[in-house]
Amino acid sequence: MSVYEVTLKGVTKRFRTGAVPVLNDINLNVERGEFVTLLGPSGCGKSTLLKMVAGLTSCTSGEIRMEALTLRSAHAVISFVFQDATLLPWRTVEKNIALALELEGRPKAEIAETVPKLLELVGLSEVGKRYPRQLSGGMKMRVSIARALATRPRLLLMDEPFAALDEMTRDRMNEELLRLRAEQNWTVMFVTHSVAEAVFLSSRVIVLAPHPGRIAHEVKVDLPYPRTAATRESAEFDELVNSTSRLLREAHRL
Repeated sequence: MSVYEVTLKGVTKRFRTGAVPVLNDINLNVERGEFVTLLGPSGCGKSTLLKMVAGLTSCTSGEIRMEALTLRSAHAVISFVFQDATLLPWRTVEKNIALALELEGRPKAEIAETVPKLLELVGLSEVGKRYPRQLSGGMKMRVSIARALATRPRLLLMDEPFAALDEMTRDRMNEELLRLRAEQNWTVMFVTHSVAEAVFLSSRVIVLAPHPGRIAHEVKVDLPYPRTAATRESAEFDELVNSTSRLLREAHRL
């Protein structure tokens, strides 16, 4: 029997009374350990859906639950990574990562022990004393991910975290993200506009149609993990990217 990390039942979101819903009647179960990507054209509500799961905005109707918990009581096991790394420029890398632990009121000794482990996990042990302005885009995003992992989340929500990176760095970060997930065993809900990125990362891709945002298709990705550069060169990967692209175009026409 499946254990669902997140369940959305009849979720609808309107920003104004009487307006066309941004999202309409979303029904989705995300199993524990899944990597689920939301894919769709601009304006279909991908980011809004992710923010509702995070509890950053409420749904107009319907219900979102995390196992037996309400989202209010589950906030401690959810972390959010935004498109912008949102690092504090006046704090060093170490202190940016420590911020998440400070906000939870963790003891200073625990923070001092935890931060170096997180830097090592994301491959940034040598840059802890640097400031964000001294980092590349990929390094900034690694810091953002390390900060999100500081609270040991069960569910990681990621809203186009690699959109601003060049293609080679993005591919490398995709592989790094899957490595971290294999070590940490979190469930992931991910938003992207890139079909290739969605297929490479995911166990399942949810294709959304716009106006109002709704689930048009679900694509199960049976490519084996771990996924590497060789995965992108395989015929199976190409076939899934092409078929998912067709479904995305179809959803856009809807």
